[in-house]
Amino acid sequence: MVADSHSIVASWRKHISQLYNVRTYLHGVNDVRQTEIHTAEPLEPEPSTFEIALAIEKLKCYESLGTDEIPPELIMAGG
Repeated sequence: MVADSHSIVASWRKHISQLYNVRTYLHGVNDVRQTEIHTAEPLEPEPSTFEIALAIEKLKCYESLGTDEIPPELIMAGG
């Protein structure tokens, strides 16, 4: 049984490395934290000011809050 934290981390690193074949992608880098990982560009472009204004105009008052918990009235008043 592995007891100290360094051994546990080394054990998990070895397991994940084997599981995802990390060494192939790291080009010989031993420490995953040193590797820079690039992500894909967003698929959707940023909305224009005109599109935002249209969306605000379509909001209905006194509706239930969304996931952001911001009431539509507040957004409409802010412009």
